[in-house]
Amino acid sequence: MTIKIRFSKESDFEQLIDIDHKVWTMKTTPTVIKWGSLIEFCEKNPEGSQLVAILEERVVGYLGFHHPTPLKTNQHVLEIDIAVDQHYQGKGIGRMLLNELMKIAKEKSIHKLALRVLSSNEGAIDFYKKCGFIEQGRLVKEFLIDGEFVDDLLMYKLVE
Repeated sequence: MTIKIRFSKESDFEQLIDIDHKVWTMKTTPTVIKWGSLIEFCEKNPEGSQLVAILEERVVGYLGFHHPTPLKTNQHVLEIDIAVDQHYQGKGIGRMLLNELMKIAKEKSIHKLALRVLSSNEGAIDFYKKCGFIEQGRLVKEFLIDGEFVDDLLMYKLVE
């Protein structure tokens, strides 16, 4: 299995939307992501704002990244989100995407990666911990999902 990692292109957008619609459920995000149009997706996720994992010309995963605020004093931080098509999870694709972002982060003087993950998403939490992420905070009972309160975990990894 040969995976190629590169920055997103407009030609990837339909496949990225498909991954979003499959992966982001009430177990993985506080609100289900449903894109209304290609234009809406493009406005929120312009070309180059994601790393994509390509297997045999097909997008099988992505890692989105952006600065958490426009403040100059916060530009050393990238907030990330990762999604891998369910058929390809557990094959190292998420780790490959993270490793590539770490290389880019070093080149661009990024010193910290941050993310948010629902406490109910135990598989994702385990993955992030295996990749060196540490919990830096918890928003207790932040979301009410399907009648259950769910904490929002804040995690980080320093770029070294």
